Amino acid sequence: MRCVRHIGWGLVLFLAALPGAAQGAEVGGVSFVDEAEVGGVRLAVRGCGVLFAFGFIRAYAACFYLPAGVPAEQALAEVPRRLEIEYFRPIAARDFGRATEAGVARNASLAAFERLRPAIEALNALYRDVKPGDRYALAYAPGAGTTLSLNGLPLGTVPGSEFAAALFAIWLGDNPLDPRLKAALRGDP
Repeated sequence: MRCVRHIGWGLVLFLAALPGAAQGAEVGGVSFVDEAEVGGVRLAVRGCGVLFAFGFIRAYAACFYLPAGVPAEQALAEVPRRLEIEYFRPIAARDFGRATEAGVARNASLAAFERLRPAIEALNALYRDVKPGDRYALAYAPGAGTTLSLNGLPLGTVPGSEFAAALFAIWLGDNPLDPRLKAALRGDP
């Protein structure tokens, strides 16, 4: 009987060590699924990271998804993508709106920002207050738009590929919120 128990535990440890046996990506103590689907397209984890406010306060953990084979340099191109964020701290809906406006403005020209203002306002109207453990997801499907979800429940979709690129540029653009988080989300070494 003792031999059977040892074989059983050995088999469990062996299976857990196999590639693909782990279910999901993990960063900062937060687990994310390995794959997601957006607009009928399967996406794989590209990278995950943690945002630190003021350099030392954990604000959130995030995971970015792209279709297999799409290089990180094309993360803002006309491809399906998803960003999922789990929060460590409470954040008010109005603060998400302010952060969205500032992040888009940081990565867009003044003319582009003005052109995108109606889409930014539409997204800002969807935000809700979050508490620790809540998750927002932004999922862009070409031709359909960017859907904002809270804890898996869609809150609404904002159309436009230009808007989607500007929104995701907050994390992945030339002037990202945090360059270390950008590198982690892109899966840079």
